[in-house]
Amino acid sequence: MNRRQLPIVLALGTTQTLAWASSYYLPAILADPIARDLDISPNWIFGAFSASLVLSAVLGPAVGRQIDLVGGRPVLALSNLTLAAGLALLGLTPSVPMLIAAWLLLGVGMGCGLYDAAFAALGRIYGDAARGAITGITLMAGFASTVGWPLTALGLEKIGWRDTCLAWAAAHMLLGLPLNLVFLPAVARTKAEMTAASKPHVPLDRTTLLLAFVFAAAWSVTGAMAAHLPRILEAAGASALQAVAAGALIGPAQVGARIVEASLLSRYHPLLSARLACIAHPIGALIVALAGGGAASVFAIFHGAGNGILTIARGTLPLAIFGPENYGYRLGLVGAPARLAQAAAPLAFGLLIDVMGAKILIVSSALSLLALAALLLLRGKP
Repeated sequence: MNRRQLPIVLALGTTQTLAWASSYYLPAILADPIARDLDISPNWIFGAFSASLVLSAVLGPAVGRQIDLVGGRPVLALSNLTLAAGLALLGLTPSVPMLIAAWLLLGVGMGCGLYDAAFAALGRIYGDAARGAITGITLMAGFASTVGWPLTALGLEKIGWRDTCLAWAAAHMLLGLPLNLVFLPAVARTKAEMTAASKPHVPLDRTTLLLAFVFAAAWSVTGAMAAHLPRILEAAGASALQAVAAGALIGPAQVGARIVEASLLSRYHPLLSARLACIAHPIGALIVALAGGGAASVFAIFHGAGNGILTIARGTLPLAIFGPENYGYRLGLVGAPARLAQAAAPLAFGLLIDVMGAKILIVSSALSLLALAALLLLRGKP
């Protein structure tokens, strides 16, 4: 990342932190109080949340194509408006139908405003030189849960869940929207370029399918660990305190790995980073299998480091392999299966944990190794 990219990276890093904290990380804190207030099961909230992730996956290719056409500024600004509307509707909801409508609106906002859209915006601005900027915004947004969970919990305690949702909505209007409008440049295109981007020719070739599989497998593991990590570690023999302490290490491990990617691995092709990232989770699982629950923190560090680099690879690998042409649309195609897998993984792994206990790490490690095998079949431009 060079100095000229810094203002845009700081702005996008801030708006990405806001977007993740106020959408993806919201149910972990607010699901139970919302359920109590509406007198329903928390499963309704998590079900609506899963539906929102599915909707964001379906919208991914269309959002990417739009960014290829007009740039990231109008699309990311629209995401702020949509997320604000969804949060406001959630804060005002009196019933399950409105709750579902609010989460579907949030799904549209997530489809237009999370990492894939931000990566596509940077690719549209910087082309092949976007790798450093992509790493930069993930460094900042890696703290989304670290910032978002305490703020949401504080809001829940001080003003209640409804006003907390309204406060997050206000943050999108007063902070996120101005940052995206002011710092993201307008993108000009010739008529021929607009015609080509409006009807992109992106075949579902072997490389595209392999990348889609890599990220679907990796994000299955990410979604499962985000939902069930303490439960898995306790089944492996860790105490409740050890499991919680291990979970707290994932965020710092992600950020630390991204710093390594930015400083040491940036001179190499992103394929190397992605391959190293895919093997990190199985190494951590093997250590837990050999050492027991006392190694829970070591597992969390390996898993978090791998996940941190894979998040960057989701943006940098398609750019390095295919180049900047139709980059946003490719991201949408490659990322759609990953978002669907991330939505389904918590339920699927939850059912398997009931049967397998800590041996579920065999399944998650196998998925990571399959992703590694697919990456070994890929070849990138020098």
